[in-house]
Amino acid sequence: MEQIFPPLSKEDSCSKALNLLFFSSPVCFPGGVHWVSVGKQDKSGLLMKLQNLCTRLDQDENFSQRLPLNIEEAKDRLRILMLRKHPRSLLILDDVWDPWVLKAFDNQCQILLTTRDKSVTDSVTGPKYEVPVESGLRKEKGLEILSLFVNMKKADLPEQAHSIIKECKGSPLVVSLIGALLRDFPNRWEYYLRQLQNKQFKKIRKSSSYDYEALDEAMSISVEMLREDIKDYYTDLSILQKDVKVPTKVLCILWDMETEEVEDILQEFVNKSLLFCDRNGKSFLYYLHDLQVDFLTEKNHSQLQDLHKKLITQFQRHYRLHCLSPDQEDCMYWYNFLAYHMASAKMHKELCALMFSLDWIKAKTELVGPAHLIHEFVEYRHMLDEKDGTVCENFQEFLSLNGHLLGRQPFPNIVQLGLCELETSEVYQQAKLKAKQEVDNGMLYVEWINKENIKNLSRLVVRPHTDAVYHACFSEDGQRIASCGADKKLQVFKAETGEKLLEIKAHEDEVLCCAFSADDRFIATCSVDKKVKIWNSMSGELVHTYDEHSEQVNCCHFTNNSNHLLLATGSNDCFLKLWALNQKECRNTMFGHTDSVNHCRFSPDDKLLASCSADGTLKLWDVKSANERKSINVKQFFLNSEEPQEDMEVIVKCCSWSADGATIMVAAKNKVFLFDIHTSGLLAEIHTGHHSTVQYCDFSPHNHLAVVALPQYCVELWNMDSCLKVADCRGHLSWVHCVMFSPDGSSFLTSSDDQTIRLWKTKKVCKNSAIALKQEIDVVFQENEVMVLAVDDIKRLQLINGNTGQIDYLTEAQVSCCCLSPHLQYLAFGGEDGAIRILELLNNRIFRSRIGHENTVRHMQFTADAKTLISSSDDSAVQVWNIITGRTEKDFVCHQDTVLSCDISPDATKFSSTSADKTAKIWSFELLSPLHELRGHKGCVRCSAFSVDSTLLATGDDNGEIRIAKCLFLLEDILSWALYNPSERKGDDCYPVLGDETEICKAAFFRSLGSFDGSVRDVLSPELSSCPKQSLRRTE
Repeated sequence: MEQIFPPLSKEDSCSKALNLLFFSSPVCFPGGVHWVSVGKQDKSGLLMKLQNLCTRLDQDENFSQRLPLNIEEAKDRLRILMLRKHPRSLLILDDVWDPWVLKAFDNQCQILLTTRDKSVTDSVTGPKYEVPVESGLRKEKGLEILSLFVNMKKADLPEQAHSIIKECKGSPLVVSLIGALLRDFPNRWEYYLRQLQNKQFKKIRKSSSYDYEALDEAMSISVEMLREDIKDYYTDLSILQKDVKVPTKVLCILWDMETEEVEDILQEFVNKSLLFCDRNGKSFLYYLHDLQVDFLTEKNHSQLQDLHKKLITQFQRHYRLHCLSPDQEDCMYWYNFLAYHMASAKMHKELCALMFSLDWIKAKTELVGPAHLIHEFVEYRHMLDEKDGTVCENFQEFLSLNGHLLGRQPFPNIVQLGLCELETSEVYQQAKLKAKQEVDNGMLYVEWINKENIKNLSRLVVRPHTDAVYHACFSEDGQRIASCGADKKLQVFKAETGEKLLEIKAHEDEVLCCAFSADDRFIATCSVDKKVKIWNSMSGELVHTYDEHSEQVNCCHFTNNSNHLLLATGSNDCFLKLWALNQKECRNTMFGHTDSVNHCRFSPDDKLLASCSADGTLKLWDVKSANERKSINVKQFFLNSEEPQEDMEVIVKCCSWSADGATIMVAAKNKVFLFDIHTSGLLAEIHTGHHSTVQYCDFSPHNHLAVVALPQYCVELWNMDSCLKVADCRGHLSWVHCVMFSPDGSSFLTSSDDQTIRLWKTKKVCKNSAIALKQEIDVVFQENEVMVLAVDDIKRLQLINGNTGQIDYLTEAQVSCCCLSPHLQYLAFGGEDGAIRILELLNNRIFRSRIGHENTVRHMQFTADAKTLISSSDDSAVQVWNIITGRTEKDFVCHQDTVLSCDISPDATKFSSTSADKTAKIWSFELLSPLHELRGHKGCVRCSAFSVDSTLLATGDDNGEIRIAKCLFLLEDILSWALYNPSERKGDDCYPVLGDETEICKAAFFRSLGSFDGSVRDVLSPELSSCPKQSLRRTE
């Protein structure tokens, strides 16, 4: 191929040589050759590169018009594109640093990669071939490249060609740049040789492994040879970022020129290898090589701020933010890099106006997801804080709490989300203003009236790392926190303020665990690089390095007694090791596990060491002798008759001792177990209710609370005595890897994939979210009052004032369902024993109590005049009660399974019933046979509701489908229908409305609108801090 792409490093010369061979024989890769410059990336950067590659491969947008929102989605999209649209193609990955980056491109296609570390290929499967690389181009290869540029045989090259290759010092980039110049001016061999020999060039970066001296030489010559009238345009390219392809339209705006004029100028740069060009459909995308970007930014360092400001000024002349639309070729560039250019221009006012805008947040998250925007808040926090640190905190917290919603389709209404913030928040103020404007155009918004009763449960949120935080721990005095993660660093910061105290590049690979010593003098770290290191916790000085493990080291833990410090470590090599800090070698190696050791903890008295393994066991070791004391087979608690033991994988993730050392808590799969140390007996078992593995658990040092980390972005507190969940803490944006109580138990920390560490006050969390409300509630609106009757998770009955948040606990009975009369005279509640009780609210006295059902009462409702009550039950029946007499007036045998709900029509002539038998029925109070049976639901029909005019019935099922049926019955028709046509109506006069694979538990028609919304949150209690964070879906 005639065009030689500029190389990155010495490894690159090999790829360029192979590149020439591939392009000379296109039959080798008929699907094309696709180049990606990777470099050192965090997860946000990798996602952007995957998005760019997917866009390049899917230029006709046959597969998707939306960019993938996360790495896994991007990997799947890339795999489909390579298999279906570009089979038998070659993917070139230039300068790969990390195994996890390479794994993101592992899609069964052929890959050519350059890397500084050949071990990165261990993370992927398939045959691998290593090509040895020399430090630079040999003389003969350099001459061959020059001959290709000038279209001459190598033997016919002039004598100056040999001297030019010598002066280029083996750099492929310099050779290609000089070759490009000679192609345009073939008689200037002597001139270019003289320029290389005589001109003094300074090094761009002495610490880099790139040949920057040769680059500066070649770049200076190339730029000097540009025409005077276009040199300034090349200087303007200094503001471009590495590996970013810029649409022509962006440069048209920058230079205020027509497209054709800009393309002519840029082609001059392309011809001299100073710029590269890709075609994107009808338009072009331009980009600089990384080394060219470095050269330009160094050379024009003093002008960069003005150059960025020039771009922003030109952008503001051409666009206002709302004018950007996804169909414009430059749209994605501005959404990705507008904030970067404003920050580089130090345009504080403009940057704050952009980042503190709900319009911008909405538009950007819908296009690229929330991750990039959150990254910008972190990146430019120092500038955003200059205006108002509280405003910046408002928006960043808003994104952190709602990011998992903002990046998900169907996109939520960001104004509605903003209205759920506190009234002092800038987010709320903007949302309120927009809501007022949009209400005039017919929009509907719901205001959360009691949100002042809800407090943010996080005490402190810090973002010390640039990648996932795998572990964090308190110092023994509780004043400091150490953390480590995927960025290979150890961080130490103040627990009170988050102020950074230490930042250490700790390992050559991901750091998986860290631990303070009992005297707080040392911090231990362990890593994927198989090493264990001991650091001075105050100075950051490296004290010891241990490298006796043969696989990655997963965990480390110090003894609790500072007088005799020992460190325990566990590894994928199946071994536990004990280290004495005054010795250079391991003191003891403990054998017994048959798979990876995931976690280890010393007992409070340091006599025992507990270890957890992927072999499904918890083992207890005698610390003094290093012998195995006992082994508990946790795997046996997951066995059933249908699944053989040898086929089941049970990974025991972690363990934690109780304060007295008498019990130990163990996490495996989706359960947490509590074992007696002396008898090995199971004392308690907690099922988290989630379908994924518990990531971590920790015992409070002073009570029976346990904190559990789950991959669903949440953390739960449990009482291990009662086996009841105490609190549900949400706020993280991704997987929670670690949870840890402070030494005094007053707070606990959580660390996550979202790069943050959150600190929570234990009492505050328990007080605000100790009791969760169940879905079975009833609400009455009376003038300006909102009263909520609810059952909590320990089956107590609560009456909640929705305006003030005041809670009255009405009864300690085991309540299964409840309802309020329309004018708040009575409330009724049912129990698991089939009993129904009616309580007068005025004097809080039960005046009716009767066992009418044979099984648990599932649902109840009063008529509008509060004289009649209907109830449904597991016994398949609906009963009609006379409130005054307390007698059953009618007993309808409605279904073949549990009757889950019933609803009375507003005209009080009929009622509906829904059942676990997947049907719903409409009944008349006058008849014992149904007026209509609704079939078609694929799951249990969970709920039903009549419209305000009693002509429509909505039903919802466990699969998330809502169906609306017409029920246009006249009162006089009911008797004639029953008498003459008791079984003719078999069909369903209904149609499905909405399906989102979510159980529909409640249904209600908006009386004022006559429209149905199956996702309205019924709970207004301050205990459920997350409930108003949901969006409303409205279906006409």
